[in-house]
Amino acid sequence: MSLIEITEVRKSYGTNEVLKGINLDVEPGEVIAIIGKSGSGKSTLLRCINGLETPTKGAISVAGAQLLDDEVHLKALRLKVGMIFQQFNLFPHLTVGGNVVLSQTVVKKTAKMQAEDMARRMLDRVGLGHKFDAYPDELSGGQQQRVAIARALAMQPIALLCDEITSALDPELVAEVLAVVRELASEGMTLLMVTHEMKFARDVCSRVVFMHQGKVHEIGPPEEVFADPKTPELRQFLGVL
Repeated sequence: MSLIEITEVRKSYGTNEVLKGINLDVEPGEVIAIIGKSGSGKSTLLRCINGLETPTKGAISVAGAQLLDDEVHLKALRLKVGMIFQQFNLFPHLTVGGNVVLSQTVVKKTAKMQAEDMARRMLDRVGLGHKFDAYPDELSGGQQQRVAIARALAMQPIALLCDEITSALDPELVAEVLAVVRELASEGMTLLMVTHEMKFARDVCSRVVFMHQGKVHEIGPPEEVFADPKTPELRQFLGVL
């Protein structure tokens, strides 16, 4: 059984259909890059998988459990599937450690000492153990995004959704965040990444999904998708003449 199964998912906002029948199965340990122009439905797809948006039609299951639109099921889903956003969404009045502890104690009801222990381990994992007592405004953008990754990892998810997590960063900070993601991929974490980092997609991902106008337009191993795009739309997107 696939870890994540997306079947004929459609999403409309009024008369605007953003997702037009998406089918995608994700196996445990897969690293999938989702690429495509702005407005092609990439972020909406991730938000549907995490339950932040409700599909208009179709079905999504995670680890065999159907995604249903009620608070009990959504909470259970978000314990399994972490999401990291373009903006870091850290609480400025809490320390780095406090930010990583908070969701564990509020959502998982983890005891504070256990949550702190987990926070320290996850911050170590992203190279920021020494910043436990710092505040977000004392960190660079890249460091703040790494804290956001540690916060997601502290929930011990079975998969991580990454929505353009480097696009708000200055170019010199992108590499430090991608290095953390590369490490997670090598450890077997299941990752779905909306990304513009084509070299990273080529080097690290097991499959690339090209979305165009709300559909999965092409899908395959990166060496095929990048070296031999089948459609004019993907060739244009990649700048291949």
